[in-house]
Amino acid sequence: MELRTLRYFVTVAQELNITHAAQKLNISQPPLSYQIQKLEEDLGTTLFLRGKRKLQLTDDGVLLLRRAMQILDLSEKTRQEILARKNEVTGTLYLGLVEGRAPYLVARWIAEFRKKYPLVRYHLWNGSSDDVLLRLNQGLVDLAVIAAPYDTEHLSGFSVGEEPWVAIIPSDHPLAKLPGDQVSLQALVGQPLIVPSRKSRIQAIIQWFGAIDAEPDILCEMSNYLDAVALSEQGVGISIFPRTTETNNPLVRSKVIVQPELQVEYVLVWDKQSPPLGTASTFMQEVAAHCGQRSEKQEKKLDGSFL
Repeated sequence: MELRTLRYFVTVAQELNITHAAQKLNISQPPLSYQIQKLEEDLGTTLFLRGKRKLQLTDDGVLLLRRAMQILDLSEKTRQEILARKNEVTGTLYLGLVEGRAPYLVARWIAEFRKKYPLVRYHLWNGSSDDVLLRLNQGLVDLAVIAAPYDTEHLSGFSVGEEPWVAIIPSDHPLAKLPGDQVSLQALVGQPLIVPSRKSRIQAIIQWFGAIDAEPDILCEMSNYLDAVALSEQGVGISIFPRTTETNNPLVRSKVIVQPELQVEYVLVWDKQSPPLGTASTFMQEVAAHCGQRSEKQEKKLDGSFL
């Protein structure tokens, strides 16, 4: 399969209409239809179900679409890495980041990096730590910002910031009506909890409660904090997520968990077997340099500087 053919296929799969895809690719319809038919013949399968007005992907078509997008991403990434070997820092930087404070950190990094390297472009992908690490392992992102802990055997990285954990409480819950913007961990004992689904995060929460001779009542595990907030809105339980996930929502109230105060640490990581090169390496070094210049007090503030 040629890369050009895969690009044709992806466009058709996204448009689900040969005419629209041909217009987007700036080619005529007959050659595009021929390329798709030839691809199906080469693979020995049907990729599209043909309707009168719209195409529909078959199961094999869905699989090829996923793989084709990965192949094209890797192809572009490789091309940009080769170009980046020149003296001029250019190309596209692929970053994976978890929800929470990571997008805000990355936004500040990019804002500063652009001042020195205006030709660089960016491709950001957001998801859970497990999803981000999967893309890093597949080579689809150069660098990733995740929540600690992480696999130090296969990954290298360094800390880039931290923030408190909060309890997102239904507004009519007795704990929400108490004065102040803090809640003790002890007060959460016996409460139905909605927590991040990452295994290491669940284990950490169990250890928090174990330190005060208690066990968490984990009702639900969620990968997306917006889904967790939706459950808390309906009074299903109390969500435990990083403070950045606070929402201006009259149906819930967020309180920082204290006694003890708990912090989530964010780290910038990369694959030890495939360390960042070219633009990605320059970006990583810039972030590391600014991290080293910050005092512990500045780190806790997470103000408007590079980090």
